[in-house]
Amino acid sequence: MFPAMRVKIVGLDPHQQYYIAMDIVPVDNKRYRYVYHSSKWMVAGNADSPVPPRVYIHPDSLASGDTWMRQVVSFDKLKLTNNELDDQGHIILHSMHKYQPRVHVIRKDCSSNLSPTKAVPSGDGVKTFSFPETVFTTVTAYQNQQITRLKIDRNPFAKGFRDSGRNRTGLEAIMETYAFWRPPVRTLTFEDFTNMQKQSGYGFRVFPE
Repeated sequence: MFPAMRVKIVGLDPHQQYYIAMDIVPVDNKRYRYVYHSSKWMVAGNADSPVPPRVYIHPDSLASGDTWMRQVVSFDKLKLTNNELDDQGHIILHSMHKYQPRVHVIRKDCSSNLSPTKAVPSGDGVKTFSFPETVFTTVTAYQNQQITRLKIDRNPFAKGFRDSGRNRTGLEAIMETYAFWRPPVRTLTFEDFTNMQKQSGYGFRVFPE
């Protein structure tokens, strides 16, 4: 998934063990199409039938709260596919639909049902976060040529499309700054874990990085 989602987590119990996971859920029950003459996405009908649930478990799991809090948690290895028969563990999505990534922080003692092919478990030891700015529409081909060029230039998985000998001017010069740009960190406050409040007073927050 490009650009990759990155988050910063604070307030965990440093000595507790956690899994970090991500799933991607539909925003609505609509299918979309891109209208070129108005440069807008328009509803094109009802959504396709639901796909099998998939959960991406961050490869650094299982780790202590202290370990998670000392790093920016990046989901740069997460892969998407529209192949409903995928057996590689990729997140399965329909093309031309809107989706919302969700980050889950799961305490070890609440992870017994955690699986890449099952819905994320629920309970006091599981906290879920989502950010409106990460909603996206899936496509098999970009509708905007500037975005196509941006991905070719900046996506580490698109090296085969690059021509290292060409001059970088105009739009490419603008895109040169993209690799160094990050949106400002927005502070979001959430309820603490109920049992953490009772046991240790620890709670946590997640920030988009």
